[in-house]
Amino acid sequence: MESSERMEKKFLFPGDTIGIIGESSNGIMLAEAAKKMGFKVIAYNSDEAAPTVQEADLGVVGSLHSKSKLQDFAERCDLVTYESDKVPSDAVELVKQYTQVPQGSEALEITQDRLLERAFLEQMNVNIAPYATIVSLDDIYQAIGSIGYPCVLKPIQKGFGRKRQQVINKQSDIAKCADIIDLGTYVLEAWIPYEKELSVIIGKEFDGKLNFFPIVENVYRDHHLFQSITKSQLEADVQSEVHRIATEIATQLDYVGVLEIAFFLTNSGSLYVKRVVPALHKAGFVFEKATNISMFEVHLRALAQMPIPQVRFVQPTVMVAIKDEDLEPLRTQWVLKDNWFYRFYRYPQTKRMVNPGYLLVLAGTTTEAVQQIEATNIWGDKSAESDASKKITDEEIQ
Repeated sequence: MESSERMEKKFLFPGDTIGIIGESSNGIMLAEAAKKMGFKVIAYNSDEAAPTVQEADLGVVGSLHSKSKLQDFAERCDLVTYESDKVPSDAVELVKQYTQVPQGSEALEITQDRLLERAFLEQMNVNIAPYATIVSLDDIYQAIGSIGYPCVLKPIQKGFGRKRQQVINKQSDIAKCADIIDLGTYVLEAWIPYEKELSVIIGKEFDGKLNFFPIVENVYRDHHLFQSITKSQLEADVQSEVHRIATEIATQLDYVGVLEIAFFLTNSGSLYVKRVVPALHKAGFVFEKATNISMFEVHLRALAQMPIPQVRFVQPTVMVAIKDEDLEPLRTQWVLKDNWFYRFYRYPQTKRMVNPGYLLVLAGTTTEAVQQIEATNIWGDKSAESDASKKITDEEIQ
């Protein structure tokens, strides 16, 4: 068991080396936070021009499937962390042979497979969307009676994106699945008609202690995170149930560091677990201003076995993901708004990103912040999703 391997865990101090593996924007902020805390940083990435590599003290460039490069990277580090759930679990398993990886690979292996993730959640009797395992077109016709419309066919392995998914709104849509059905095993998942999507970010320490950030409300557009809002306006009983379910899930996972658990909240007040991310998640970017400590520092403190302060809410904050087309209209706000704070990842032009950065809007209330954002009309009047957009689901591409 991974937990027994951690019996040899050690404290990290300034001057020790933390390795960061992964290719998302999380790595940039994590590298910056680590250096501020006095750690040396080695980044593993397939692109030597990636911002995480540029920010690190040393970059190791290689494929996530290169055993020799991963070994070389691991042997240089006192500890390695993966900064997103897109890092293959077998790469983490290999790195573990040569250095300490407090996050382990077990949680990653579970959550990267939709069937394993659902089995894990079902054993805890938490609400998840109804689903069926699909290996043929006939399976879809058989399962649709219990799953209902609309629903989505998804490969059991996450990471393929929309190209391997098919939305089914009516029976004639099932035939569209023929092109992809032979490519592997799938799950057919019912669509949950939700009112809000919520995230809870948790820092889990070596001894199992859980440190909760305030609950975040997420808004997705075109299958990408658009806004993260905290504090979300929730009834006390909903907040309590989110924390209860999240505590049970986080406790069961063999994992150390920051993780995210996402929920669908329906109009009736029911909660469904959407996903578990055993890694940093961009919904936590909002805590750079909203709380007294950032998600990145909590993660590093947990890995290094430093004491973690009680997370305290400081100010209502809204995070808005920025797209390339937003840059020109944002110039007006750049010279006007003293409560808007910007962050750009500075990726090279050769590596185009969907979101080159984000901004944080601070206000007296989250309602005021959202109204200020909408008043600029930069992002249009899309605060209320249409029924049509909800039918194709605005969840994050995985």
